[in-house]
Amino acid sequence: MYREHDLSYDFLGIHLENPFILSAAPPTDELDMAIDGLKAGWAGVVLKTTSVESNPVNLKYPMMSSFGTAAHKLWGLGNIDLISQYHIGEICERVTALKRMFPTKMIAASIMGSRKEDWQSLVWQLKKAGVDLVECSFSCPQGSMGEAAGRMLAQSVEATEKVARWVKEAAEETPVLIKITPQVTDIVEIARALNRAGVDGVTASNSVPALIGVDVETLEPRPSLFGEGAYSGMTGMAIKPLTLRTIAEIARNVDITISGNGGAYSWSDAVELMAVGASNVQFCTLPMHHGFGTIRDLKSGLADYLDRKGCASPLDIVGKALKNIKGQEELVAPCSHSDIDLDKCIGCGNCFRACSDGAHRAILWDAEKRQPSVDAEKCPGCGQCMQVCPVNAIRMKEELDGKVHYFEFKGAR
Repeated sequence: MYREHDLSYDFLGIHLENPFILSAAPPTDELDMAIDGLKAGWAGVVLKTTSVESNPVNLKYPMMSSFGTAAHKLWGLGNIDLISQYHIGEICERVTALKRMFPTKMIAASIMGSRKEDWQSLVWQLKKAGVDLVECSFSCPQGSMGEAAGRMLAQSVEATEKVARWVKEAAEETPVLIKITPQVTDIVEIARALNRAGVDGVTASNSVPALIGVDVETLEPRPSLFGEGAYSGMTGMAIKPLTLRTIAEIARNVDITISGNGGAYSWSDAVELMAVGASNVQFCTLPMHHGFGTIRDLKSGLADYLDRKGCASPLDIVGKALKNIKGQEELVAPCSHSDIDLDKCIGCGNCFRACSDGAHRAILWDAEKRQPSVDAEKCPGCGQCMQVCPVNAIRMKEELDGKVHYFEFKGAR
């Protein structure tokens, strides 16, 4: 049972019972799945990206591939999926049904078009169905309905602004989020274009173009469709660092609301995304791997965190880490070195090997005791040893102007 802490707040005029949303993905592509997710406690759903009735949908199966240890976590999940097999008529019926069943939940839908008429028609139909929010996919890496074949719409500043204006013109008071891609030279320019277009916010961001793997025996890419394959859209924990940077860059430079998406796998991941500027967090890979019931852990973990930090609302943590993000040239230069807790050390020797062949050869090794020690004069505190320690027995001791700060790895390996 999760802690009793009010996690509700308003997002773009929509009341959310908590910050956790099911993103436009396989878990929201069937009506009964969306219903089960909302019953489990998710604050809202974004129904999987739909299109006009005339748009052909040519899905290919199998469409999933991954890397990582399947028995533990999917570090990266790839797919060659594109849009829903269900067109706008069916999605509108689902929106109406879901709003009737869950009047206090956020019912949103994602759309993709290729012409002004298509984009605006999709919006008008969803509005008539009673949708709370429209999300627009400008960023699907598995295919393109953008201005040039093989390119994502959100890779062009001009196209992004133009199409976003079309959508917002049709949406009027209905909130609009534009789902963007990190695969651009300057994400800030894309966000500024959306601000000029007058949309309500951005979803930052989407899956990342990837080739998940190649079978070294058959040379077939993964997933393999009769020996052949295509680039995937990669989700999962592997892309969280990209998402954090994308959100932070937008939040630091553009006054626009952000919905975080991509790489969150736990309540603490969600806190990270919110701390750099996201107002809520969308999930895909986590429920696909572990089920809709994961919402209980998300809510419990966040409630406990807010209690510990003395925060009244999830909004209290939004953007709070931004002040600590600096340019490399702005950072201070403390005197640092590794600090090893021998009570925690298990004598594996990872730190010694990593330092000897990958850093500064500042860690000494007592083979008889199976125990490391640090030569403080040689150690600059690069942090390599801390990254390879399996039991978090190493931290960096930093000293500056008589003050001491410890930087350490926190969390599960």
